[in-house]
Amino acid sequence: MSEESNRARHGAGGPGAASGDLAGRFLDAAIGLLRRVRDEDAGPIAEAGTLIADTVADGGRLFAFGAGHSSLAAQDLVYRAGGLALMNLLAVPGVVGVDVMPATLGSALERVDGLASAVLDSSPLGSGDLLVVVSLSGRNALPVEMAMKARERGVKVIGVTSVAYAAQTGPRHASGTYLKDHCDVVLDSKIAVGDAELRLEAVPAPFAPASTVVTTALLQAVMATAAGVLADRGVEPPLLRSGNVDGGHEWNTRVMRAYGDRIFYHHP
Repeated sequence: MSEESNRARHGAGGPGAASGDLAGRFLDAAIGLLRRVRDEDAGPIAEAGTLIADTVADGGRLFAFGAGHSSLAAQDLVYRAGGLALMNLLAVPGVVGVDVMPATLGSALERVDGLASAVLDSSPLGSGDLLVVVSLSGRNALPVEMAMKARERGVKVIGVTSVAYAAQTGPRHASGTYLKDHCDVVLDSKIAVGDAELRLEAVPAPFAPASTVVTTALLQAVMATAAGVLADRGVEPPLLRSGNVDGGHEWNTRVMRAYGDRIFYHHP
């Protein structure tokens, strides 16, 4: 990590440091993490993008799952202008976002053994498909079991997590394993345990999480790679266009008709 990023992470400046610089310090920290992902995850990004391209070319379906705030990065891949039309959200009622009441219920459900198996049993996921599992800590029962049981069904799994958690926290799944232990490809977001980039002497808790920024960018880098791999093979990537540009709706209608059997968020 660069000296600048390190200062940003730990709130360099000590007592009397200008709080007005916090925005810049957070952005510097996020930029530092993105640079690390670019430089250190190039291999796994290429591998994950190729795996997605293989699935598309071979007729498989694409799904993404995340619980709580990890779901934000998964949702960013679905029905997205400039993204692959084939990516579907694998939703688990009660854990997708903070819309559930109370919001703490979602966190509790992440720790329930057996929930992932029930979800997979009622989903269209099957052999030859691919599932992206996003979990910052990678330690809760739900994402661990989701990856484990998906692979048992012949599904390829790309895990997006902070590997640091496996070294600095204990597992919560009965197997004693983490998400990273059940993936075909692991993408490390480099987020520090606790997901807070800034500290200030006058503020008792660390603050300013960067996991959503970094994880979303990491996955979009993977999707860009997948589109490029398909194009290199002479396969037109099934991309969506913005509905706010002329011809966008017509383009998307054509793509959805062509791949309707692999798109589950749209019913013609």
